[in-house]
Amino acid sequence: MVTATARQRLLEAADDLFYRVGVQTVGIDRVIEQAGVAKASLYNTFGSKEALVEAYLDGRRERLTAQIMRHVSAQEDPRARILAVFEALAEIVREPGYRGCAFALASAEAPSDGRVIHAAAGYRAWVRTLLTDLTSTLDVADPQLVARQLHLLYDGTSQAVRMDRNLAAADEARVVASLLLDASVA
Repeated sequence: MVTATARQRLLEAADDLFYRVGVQTVGIDRVIEQAGVAKASLYNTFGSKEALVEAYLDGRRERLTAQIMRHVSAQEDPRARILAVFEALAEIVREPGYRGCAFALASAEAPSDGRVIHAAAGYRAWVRTLLTDLTSTLDVADPQLVARQLHLLYDGTSQAVRMDRNLAAADEARVVASLLLDASVA
């Protein structure tokens, strides 16, 4: 049996606690206790709670981008590739324990100029770039405008699931995205 490193245990505990309870609500001592490591391990590995939060968000980003790209890559048709983003989102919001966008949750609690905000901005930039790149393969007058509109649908889906407990929001957003693409194609 392979034993998880202190870094892995800290990240697993942070992923669970920060997402489920909240970044500001959870203190370092609680993460250390759940991870079963010494306090020195946290500071030797990450240096600060903010760096741990950033690493937690980076892990979320890696998992989400891989999940989305798995759906997108399975499609060949440019329009279907865009709609696959919303199919991936439907899968994401139906995962047990889904509480909304981890980046929105963490950034709502973070100082406006710190590492957490930059990590959240990086994920948002990735989503926007993906949508822009995918939309650019269609015959639309303004791919960036359509990508921004699609991004609003993407963001709104997470809010609808979190605030309204509407698990159908991603399916509904996919329908609206389809209508938007129909209206935008020259």
